[in-house]
Amino acid sequence: MQIEILKSKIHCAVVTEANINYMGSITIDEDLMDACGMIAGEKVQIVDNNNGERFETYIIKGRRGSGDICLNGAAARKVLVGDTVIIMSFALMDFEEAKTFKPRVIFPGKGNRVEVKK
Repeated sequence: MQIEILKSKIHCAVVTEANINYMGSITIDEDLMDACGMIAGEKVQIVDNNNGERFETYIIKGRRGSGDICLNGAAARKVLVGDTVIIMSFALMDFEEAKTFKPRVIFPGKGNRVEVKK
């Protein structure tokens, strides 16, 4: 049996742009993508902590080091710049493997920057 579990999460990133005139998706700073193990084209679920919206889209790679979290197209209508969002991706895996799997979760710092713990 396979189950779907949390694979990666960007917890509490701040929306930097909402572009209704783009053809859909979410643009994420490539540093954030690398830190949590997400890739361009991957399906993600977005939760807006400010208004309760929950929706799915796919990732477009953003400029590295920019801190960009931009909702595009129809998704841009579900958020406001400055909203705090949680971005999650999921994976299918064997039930036994899922019991020990640890998702990659990051907590971006100021400006949606990847914080390195010392």
